[in-house]
Amino acid sequence: MIEKFFPLSLGLAGMILAPMAAQAQSQCAKRDVVLSQLADRYGETRRGMGIAANNSVMEVFAAPETGTWTITVTLPDGRMCLVASGQGFETMADELPAKGKPA
Repeated sequence: MIEKFFPLSLGLAGMILAPMAAQAQSQCAKRDVVLSQLADRYGETRRGMGIAANNSVMEVFAAPETGTWTITVTLPDGRMCLVASGQGFETMADELPAKGKPA
């Protein structure tokens, strides 16, 4: 009985994950195309960046006037992918507490 359900569960998992992978791919485009969309459509400019896994670049874009924000990752092959977006962006410059002192 287990021998029959294992291949079935693998097939079912593949059917579930395939659309998710296709959707994730649709969230990526050439960097210049994504930058134009963020600037033209949402008025967002880069507010921060950092190096992420696999030499990809994580960036935060935001429009302080409207509060919209977007987090992207640019892959080594040049594709830029949207990771998250939302509203209510605020610029903050909180300093970390001194080592050993409670926040």
